[in-house]
Amino acid sequence: MYIPASFAETRPEILEAAMASHPLATLVTAGSGGLEASHLPLLYYPAESGGVLCGHLARANPQWRDIRPESEALAIFSGPQHYVSPAWYPSKQEHGKVVPTWNYVVVHAHGPLRIRTEPEWLLENVRALSDTHESSREMPWQVADAPPEFIANLLKAIVGIELTITRLEGKWKVSQNRPLSDREGVIHGLQALDSPEALEMAELVKATLPK
Repeated sequence: MYIPASFAETRPEILEAAMASHPLATLVTAGSGGLEASHLPLLYYPAESGGVLCGHLARANPQWRDIRPESEALAIFSGPQHYVSPAWYPSKQEHGKVVPTWNYVVVHAHGPLRIRTEPEWLLENVRALSDTHESSREMPWQVADAPPEFIANLLKAIVGIELTITRLEGKWKVSQNRPLSDREGVIHGLQALDSPEALEMAELVKATLPK
């Protein structure tokens, strides 16, 4: 991924938080027919060597059968994003040399991929995913709420994937390359839109301002 120095995010805790808050990843692998991509939620497990991402694919999905062991897999996590209008820049009035752009946050996790088919591993992965994403509910659903034979049959229809992270990249393109007045203009423009997406991006831009 092309990452200009001003957009680079390398702090592990920030990258991990982004993966946790936007867990739906795009898993890209190289097979005999070229590149394949699937979209699936992944859970991050920290480790001294970089950590592991775990999830599962449908057994009917051909991607897992055609993974080249010598090739690296890539999991892409897409965070907040928003269009940025040049009309928000004060510099538009000064010289007019401005154009539209797009602000966004992404995390790329690279590493070898292991396929897991053990029933106990698959059950634990399903439990962990459910428990994580149900945790904010007043009465969270649990795997134990469903009949055991029903869950057992569903586990036969999936395969697990385990990506051991060897390289983690973060790109926070949130107007850091603009003059301070333009960044403040972007914040005001986003806040005026008053949508959840715009307000979230406004906070990210605000975090880049000098303290």
